[in-house]
This record gives sequence, structure tokens and C-alpha cells, in this order.
Amino acid sequence: MATSMRGLTQYISDLRACRVRELEEKRVNREMAHIRQKFKDGQLDGYQKKKYLAKVVFTYILGYKVDVGHMEAVNLISSSKYSEKQIGYLALTLLMHENSDLVRLVINSFRKDLEDHNEINNCLALHAIATLGGKEMAESLAEAVYRAMISATSTTFVKKKAALTLLRLYRKHPTVIPISEWAERIVRMMDDHDPGVVMTVVTVITTMAQADLEAFSGCYQKAVNRLDKIVFDGDYPPEYVYYKVPNPWLQIKLLRLLQYYPPPDNPEVIDMINGILQAIIDSSQETPRNVQHNNAQNSVLFEAINLAIHIDPESTVVQNASILLGRFIMAKETNVRYLGLDAMAHLAATSSSLQAVKKHQNVIIQGLKDRDISVRRRALDLLYSMCDTSNSKVIVGELVRYLQVADYNLREEMVLKIAILTERFATEYEWYVDTILQLISAAGDHVGAEVWYRVVQLVTNNEDVQLYAAAAVYRHLQATTCHENMIRVGGYILGEFGHLIANEEGCSPIEQFQALHSKVNLCTAPTRALLLTTYIKWVNLFPEIKEHLINIFERYTHVLDAELQQRACEYLALSRREDGDELLATMCDEMPVFPERESALVSRLHSKGEKSQDKRTWVIGHKDDNKGREVERFKNFRKGTGDSATIMASASSAIAASREAVPTPPEPSVPQRSMSQNVDTMMGTTTTGPAEDIMSSLAELDLSGSTVQDEPLLPNGPSADLAQLQTPAAPILMSNPAPHINGNGLVHTATLGGVNPTLVAPLTVGENIEKWHERLSYYNEGVLYENAQIQIGVKAEYHGHLGRLALFFGNKVDTPFNSFFASIDNPISSALSVAFHDAPVHEIAGKAQIQEMIHIECKDYFGGEMSTPVLRLSWLVGDEEPKMLVLKLPVFLTKFVESVELESGPFFERWKIIGGPPREAQLIFPIKLLSTGAVDISRNNRIVAGNRLSVLPNIDPKPENIVFAGVLHMSSTGKVGILGRVEPNREAKLCRLTVRSTNEDVSAEILRLTSKPLNLDSAASL
Repeated sequence: MATSMRGLTQYISDLRACRVRELEEKRVNREMAHIRQKFKDGQLDGYQKKKYLAKVVFTYILGYKVDVGHMEAVNLISSSKYSEKQIGYLALTLLMHENSDLVRLVINSFRKDLEDHNEINNCLALHAIATLGGKEMAESLAEAVYRAMISATSTTFVKKKAALTLLRLYRKHPTVIPISEWAERIVRMMDDHDPGVVMTVVTVITTMAQADLEAFSGCYQKAVNRLDKIVFDGDYPPEYVYYKVPNPWLQIKLLRLLQYYPPPDNPEVIDMINGILQAIIDSSQETPRNVQHNNAQNSVLFEAINLAIHIDPESTVVQNASILLGRFIMAKETNVRYLGLDAMAHLAATSSSLQAVKKHQNVIIQGLKDRDISVRRRALDLLYSMCDTSNSKVIVGELVRYLQVADYNLREEMVLKIAILTERFATEYEWYVDTILQLISAAGDHVGAEVWYRVVQLVTNNEDVQLYAAAAVYRHLQATTCHENMIRVGGYILGEFGHLIANEEGCSPIEQFQALHSKVNLCTAPTRALLLTTYIKWVNLFPEIKEHLINIFERYTHVLDAELQQRACEYLALSRREDGDELLATMCDEMPVFPERESALVSRLHSKGEKSQDKRTWVIGHKDDNKGREVERFKNFRKGTGDSATIMASASSAIAASREAVPTPPEPSVPQRSMSQNVDTMMGTTTTGPAEDIMSSLAELDLSGSTVQDEPLLPNGPSADLAQLQTPAAPILMSNPAPHINGNGLVHTATLGGVNPTLVAPLTVGENIEKWHERLSYYNEGVLYENAQIQIGVKAEYHGHLGRLALFFGNKVDTPFNSFFASIDNPISSALSVAFHDAPVHEIAGKAQIQEMIHIECKDYFGGEMSTPVLRLSWLVGDEEPKMLVLKLPVFLTKFVESVELESGPFFERWKIIGGPPREAQLIFPIKLLSTGAVDISRNNRIVAGNRLSVLPNIDPKPENIVFAGVLHMSSTGKVGILGRVEPNREAKLCRLTVRSTNEDVSAEILRLTSKPLNLDSAASL
């Protein structure tokens, strides 16, 4: 760059020659003025823009503020020359930020470069997107980045950069990325031949899977297979061997990814993983002399140990690993000691037996004195996790002693852990009270309010400890110096239970008062307010010191603090009441027992870890803490009950075959259900649903159609990559169908010359079929069909020109449905692609439900009653005659409309541009009014919005009128803008609906679909 731009080279030389800052600033100001004038004059070619923009960038890098060059950078990124485009992108990433107004101007240029076949342009755009990464940019370009990542024509370098760019966008704006839709296709990239691509994809999956384990469950099988190939088969390029360790970076990421999923149910899978882990441990028995080799080996080893502990802390692999951990925590290297203590803490936090850890208790205690603070912190975590009733006094005693000299940034955490351990493993009340009071006295400001709150609660709830606690806290108050937290505890306990020690020598009421009140001058207002409450209780308990207490109340009636003054006035009035008055005794009665609840100390300790964004799959603590957390993490992850051995057969045979010297042809496998393939087969799960109760499974469906579903549906369903939808040319059909019967009772016993009668049967008719179908035109979920035997529910999701339907087939009887058959007739395949994701099931068990996924793509305009795809079903129930249903699928043109927001001015401008007929379609029809005679505005809004048209407020002055807009998306034809107005007339009981669009056929179809539920003469859902 410097050799080709002499002006830039001279400018840099001039700045370097400046001996004082004033001269440099003068030179910069002169140059910036010259550049500003050049940009203002215009008429610059690409080279000149590049040269001047390079000077601006260099000036900015030096730390000077620059206010020129932004528009020139925007222009340069559209250049066809690499040198100019590079400077443009460099300037954009340095001079702009994610909220800059100019970002909108470059989105189209970024998209164009992403779609370019030149990988350099792709990478420049990806780098800029990742650097800027605003929400608007993420919404506009996330799909383009995703396409660049999964495209078969992208180079490996582009795939890696696109994956990391997508990860950056997801971390900044997770709600913008539809991870459930893209998950399946992203997981498939784990089979890429390039290890670098696999590594970046695994990084993306590890981050996204934490939000949706179900969607990415297929990665488990692929991760295990990849590890198996690396460890046993040596399947890795030579350039990915780092100091004799094969691809350590990918191994670490795969081992960590497996820890985010629950342990698999299948014993064969567990054996396979344990074999991999044992091989890693066996290869790490000897400590390499080379530092780099040692680091790489240990990094893989400790991740393998953590996975082994996650799967089964009691396994033989973990027992072998615990021997290694005992050596590691005594190693000379700080990093090895740190990792050893961390892994051992993981073991202690999840294992039911702590014997393997307790053997090293003295070494771990010595870790508190390590010269490195990170090692000291890990030793503290391990001591906290390994503590139980047998060693609690030793560990807590060591922690309290170490607290005196501990680092200040460790003390608050230590106080919480000591308080939790003391409460959890106390076998004697006296030890608990002495330890907690010693802790409060030693830790001082590091004792949070939760600690002394908990002390008060436990003492109040346990009568046996109240006498000892009152005596112990009184002894601490007699010290010359006393922390405020101790005064608070003393004030509460002596106020409630001071009378229990009042007859003891040296503990008279006046002596208790003097010990407590002598510290009042050092206290803050909240503590003084607590002490005033203690004094009013003493007025009731100790009449002999009543005058002293009244004097205190009188003095505090004149303080400036409103809270103290109010308390003093009220307590003074109470204390001056007659002796026989029961009001004082009633108000100062002993505090009731606190309700038992979970200790706030544990919640506080875990929240500290969450605030630090700790991505651990476990928490510091004991097995019970992690068990509850594991249940919470995996509550939305389906664990199947199917025959996992059958599911594993293909995977196990494939792995076994890969190890054979002479490969054998695999046996043909039975086609699997789509959900069985999407869900992690290595987890031993199946989600076909034959054992699930239909009523509970369909409970999530809105069968009444009372609300509009705006959020993404099917969160637990199989992930379908809408962006890369592939649909077969013909519907998937099952072979050898049995005789069938249609919905009105017509029996077909012949096969019509070998043709399945289901394929030629007419549409099923019924009382509510048309009503259900019409409701689904403006709702995304509901009932498609229901009778005494079967219920068919629908959940739909659409995005642009792509969509998917989840059909829930529910068997309402105890007898299973056999020979279940499903197919789709699509008379408009050139305009609409509709196909099952995979072959439907053969059988539905009694009182169970299954889910089938249908993928849809709108290519061109379609409309009219005769252009609706048809679902054909047949099945057998016991010895009954075959059943058959032929139903219209709820696929409408309006489902591919995206809503848009318009102000009044732009709306009417576009309205006039489109003009009247033939682009305008209009219909006047009768409407149904409410019982009050008013227009049902809410239903009208619901129907318009349910057709995915945006209801525009504040455009029509009449509240009952509706103005709407939208954009129809079609993959082949493109986009069509839609505008419309609904104008009901209450007096005439009529409504005029007008639709205008840039395509007259679209206008007519939108008019038909929108008016039908509103039209009193034609609506079936009224």
C-alpha cells in the first residue's frame, strides 16, 4: 500500500518526523482540511478516494478524531478492485459502530459480497459483519451468513469465517437467530471433511445448544463418532497433529460439547464413550518433557476426565482418573495443580462417595497457602465440595483460620461457604453458634446480611440453642471492639432471649443494656432502629431498667432521622402506658417460628457464579446441589423410553465396520421416523410417541382458536432447515395399503385395479370440518379433524416463502392404529412444494400420539378452492373395517405474507401508485354485529392479523375501520406488496373490503381469504 500511494507514504513520514505533539497536530489538521476539501469538491476517482481514505484511517489509528470519509468508505466497498474495496471495509470497521445511521447504507453491499463467488469478497463482508454486528445488521444478514456457512460452493476458509460470524451475531443478539430452524443443517456440518470447519461448527453448536438442547441433539452421535475416529482410527490430517497429540483443539471442543447433554441411556454408548476416555487417560500416564506436548496432552486429558465424571462419577474410568488427579494436585506446575483441583472439585460435587477425595485432604488444605490466587480459589472450592459430617469441624476450622489472612477478593465467598458448611453439617448447636459468631467477628464487612439473617432464623426456630446463643453473643458484645453485624445479631437475640440468662452472674438486665448500648454510637441508622426495638422488648421483660430505656426513647424523639424518630415516639408512648395494660405485652410477645425455606446463602453463592458468566455444566457444591440443577437444565430435553439397543444398531455397526481391515457391505436399514433421526440416536431416545398420553400431548394446542400465535411454534419438534429446504418431486407413499373407508361410511373393499382407494376418494365431509379449516386460515394452531377415534391437531410456522406444518395424529381409543398410511396430493406443485420430512409411521399405539412434519415452499401465486393440497389418510383399528380420511391441508397464500409497518403518508402514497382495477379487488358483504349492535372490532382485527397482515394504527380516523399492509414472498416470482382497507357500516350491517397489490391475482386471492371469515353468508367459523 505504501509503495503504490506516495501521498500516504509522505504523510506518514511527515508525522514521524514531528518532534513535539503540537507539530504533529498541526500537520494532521492541515491534512484533514485538505482531505475534507477534496471530498467536498467531488470528482475523485477510485484511486484518489482510496488514498485519502487511507490517510483518514491512519489518522484515526493514531488517536485523532475524524469526521470525514464515511460516505467515501461506503462507496469504496462497492468497487470491483480489491485494493479499493479493502480500504473501504477497513475504514467502515474502524470509523463506524453498530448503531451508526450509515450502517443501513451498507447492508445491501454486504449481502452482495456475501453472495459473490469470490472468497476474498466473502471474507471482507463477514469480517465487517462480525466487527459491527448491530441488531439491524443481524436481522438483515444473519440468513445470508448462514447460507454462506452451509453452501456447498463455499470454500473451507469462508465456511469457518461464516461460522464464527454467526456465533458472534448469536452471542450479541440471540433472539434474532432462529436456531431451532437451522439446527439440523448446522449439525450436519460436523461431517465436513475439513477438521477446521468441524471445529468452528462445534464451537457454534456448543454455544447454541445451551439454549435448545433438543434442537441440536443430533450432534451427540456425530461427536462420539468423530472422537472414536480420532482416538482409535487415526482419522486426522498430519498437519493437525500438535506435538504428538492428534487435533487437541477439536478433541477438547467435542468432549466439552458432550458434557452439555445428559448421560445417554444406552449402555453400548456409555461403553463406547468410556473406551474413548480410558484410551485418552492411558495415553497420558507419562508426563512429557516438552512443555508444549505436556500442555496439549493435559488439556485433552482434563476435559476427558470431566466428561467421565459427568457421565458416571462411580465408573471405573473415574476411579482410574482419580489416581491421576492425586498426582496432579501435587505437581510443580501451577496450571496442572489448578486443573487437578478443579477436576477433583467436579468429582466431589457429583459423586456419592468422597473417599477418593478425602485421601488428599491435607494436600488440599495446603493449597490454601499456594502462591497463586487461582489455585487458592480452586482449593477453597474443593474443600467446600468435599466437606461432610465426618470432616466438617476440621475443614471449617481451617477455613476460619485462613480467613484472617485471605485475599480480600476471596473473603466474601469464603464467608458464604463457611456459613453454609457450618449450618449444613453441624452436629452440635454449640459448635454452630460459636463458629458463626467467630465468623461474624473475624470477617467484619465481608459478612452479608444473608448470613446474620440465617443465624437469627435458626436460633429462633431451635429452642435448644437459644440459651447458649444468648450467652455466647453476650460474651462477644463485652469485647472492646465489636463489628456492627455482631451488634445486630446481639440486639435481636438478647431482645428475644436475654431473659434466659438474666439470672446468671454478670448477665443482669442492666449489664446486658450497658454492653449493648455502649456500642450504639458506632452504629448506622438501621442498626440503631433495631436496637430501639430491642429496648422496647426489654421494657416488657425487665421493668427494673424501664427508666433507662425511657430516657433513650426521649432522646431519640429529637433526632433528624425520620425512621428513628417515629420508632422512638411510638415506643415511648407504649412504655408510658399503665402497668396493667396488656397492649405492651401483646406487641412485645416472643417472635413466632420462621417458616422453613431454602437457605438464601446457597442461592446467593450460586448467583455469584452466574453473574460471572460461568459456563460450567456443574456448580461448586455437593451432589444434591448439582442434582437439582441437572433436573432444571434437562427438564425440556426429551429422554425416550424406546428400545435403545435397536436404535444403536446402525451406529454401532458403522463404527465396527470402520475398524475392519476389509469393509463389508452394510445391511439395509429400516427407514426411521423423522423425529427418531433428528433426536440424538446415540442418546438412546425415540420420540415417535406411542407411549405418550395423547390428551397431555395435545394439551399445548389451542383447540379453541381464541388467540393468535405470534411466537415460533414447535419448540420441541424436529428441526427443519427452512433456509435450505429440499423437497422431493413426488409425495412419499407407503406400500401395500389395506382396504379403506371414507369419512361418510363408504366402504372400499376393492383396490380399483391396483390403485389405493385412498388416492381417489373424495374429500371427507362432516359437521365441523369446514369450520376447523377456516379457523386455521387465521390461526397457526388448532384442530384439523376430530371424531371418536382420532384427533388431528396442527401447529404451523412460516418465515418468508418457507413454512412447515406439524400434524399431531392422536389415537383416542385403547386399540392401536395399524397399517397407518398418509400421503399428500398437490395439484399445484409448480407453484407450491408440499412434502413430508420423512416417511410416516406405520402404527399409532392406543391412547398415544405421533407427530409428522410437512415442509412447504411457496414458489409462485396459487389460489382458489381447487388449488389446496389434500391430505389422504387410512388405517385399521382391530377387526373393524378400514378407516379413511381425505382432508384439505390448511395451506393458504396469506401464510407466506410478512407484515410491514407504514406511516400514514407512505401508505397513501403507495395506495395511489397501485391505483384501481385490475390491481384493486373489492367486495361488499353482510357482517354479523355484536349483541349490543356494535361492530366486532376485536374479531375483525384478529382475522386480519391472523392472515399475517399488519394492522396499521392511526391511519383511518374511524376506530372500526382497519387499514392493513403486507408483503407476499414467493421464491420464483419474488415479492408482492399488499395494501388493504376494511370499512364496516354498522347501520347497513355491511362491510366493504378493498385490497390493492402489484399483482391482480394476488389481490383477488387475498380478498377471498380475508373476506370469507368476515362474510356472514360464507363464514363457517362464526
